[in-house]
Amino acid sequence: MKRSTTALTLIAALLATGGMVWQSQPANAAEAGAELMTKSWQHDGFFGTFDRSAAQRGLQVYREVCSSCHGLKYVAFRNLAALGYTEDQIKAIAAESTITDGPNDEGAMFDREGRPSDRFPSPFANEKEAAFINGGVAPPDLSVMTKAREGGANYVYSLLRGYEEPPPDIEVREGSYYNLYFPGHWISMPPPLYEDGVTYADGTPATIEQMASDVAVFLSWAAEPKLEERKQTGLKVMLFLITLTGLFYATKRKVWTDAH
Repeated sequence: MKRSTTALTLIAALLATGGMVWQSQPANAAEAGAELMTKSWQHDGFFGTFDRSAAQRGLQVYREVCSSCHGLKYVAFRNLAALGYTEDQIKAIAAESTITDGPNDEGAMFDREGRPSDRFPSPFANEKEAAFINGGVAPPDLSVMTKAREGGANYVYSLLRGYEEPPPDIEVREGSYYNLYFPGHWISMPPPLYEDGVTYADGTPATIEQMASDVAVFLSWAAEPKLEERKQTGLKVMLFLITLTGLFYATKRKVWTDAH
């Protein structure tokens, strides 16, 4: 009896732990910044999936606005198939990038068109060049930004919408911009989004709120492209554990019924 009870307790603990793993985490206030804006994201929760349309629009914002300063070094062009792009569309997107390759037979590096197997290239040759061009601070790579910052998608969404004029009692810092949600409030990146800053291919109005939301979805996918697969695996494990719990319980009832 003790063994059966212990097994049931262990399984119950696993079920509880599994449920906790998939709970969406609340967005906390950024250190020394205002409490983040929160938004209901389709990819949150146990059964959440990425909004493909929003992610495609977010990719457009990244390519037309963000890619001039920020890389996406952990994402390959061929990964875009998961967002609904066809093979021809992926080839066309990749071909718009210039990739440094080599060495060739003469030992020299050379430039070529991007291929689906390539990763999104950095806009700078190296970290030192990036820092030199940007006033001493290299712009961060965005591949895992929503995982690296507390608040995830809400952090990106809030930051992009958080540019304001500083309060009158705060001294303006030359070369910096006041952002309500950035830790310390002063950020070296100028406001990247403006109304109608892009022309969406699907005709969606390109408001700052819309672009901030879309690029947050895209960067959430870039940081966790296998998120949906992991959720499906987790669901299968949970169903297996529930079934196993039922079998354990039925076996226990049968054993003790026979014993009496």
